[in-house]
Amino acid sequence: MFINDKVIKYGNNVDTDVIIPARYLNTSNESELAAHCFEDLDKDFIEKSKNRKIIVAGENFGCGSSREHAPISIKASGIKLIIAESFARIFFRNAINIGLPVIVNPEAANNINDGDNIEVDLDKGIIRDITTGKEFKTNPFPDFIQKIIEKGGYVNFIKAQKEK
Repeated sequence: MFINDKVIKYGNNVDTDVIIPARYLNTSNESELAAHCFEDLDKDFIEKSKNRKIIVAGENFGCGSSREHAPISIKASGIKLIIAESFARIFFRNAINIGLPVIVNPEAANNINDGDNIEVDLDKGIIRDITTGKEFKTNPFPDFIQKIIEKGGYVNFIKAQKEK
């Protein structure tokens, strides 16, 4: 899988409460969740995400509550990929479960800037910052994780397995 887009950059400890505030957890409507994604952290996120589809962040992205609403709101807003120095474990797994690729790469996270255009080859584990010319290596996802992402999440992956 190949992703090429521009970056929205955030810092450390972006928690699930600022990804999707608790006052919106009474809905599972993805469009509604997307409309409020990051509104307490970045009032311009909705506008930015129209033209930038990759988030790059610091340490401990997705910390806090273990709500699936957080990665769902990010994916529903059109974000295709998140690269961070590190992720909260439960956020990482929730993101994979809904088919949102997440990459741990401290070097890339520290060197890629807001607005940079990057391309990522998930199959080969290569991140290229087109803006600066820098390249970063990362471990590609295992085949079964790539299949979950390609199917749009774990539920779709299981449905496809049953159809076989």
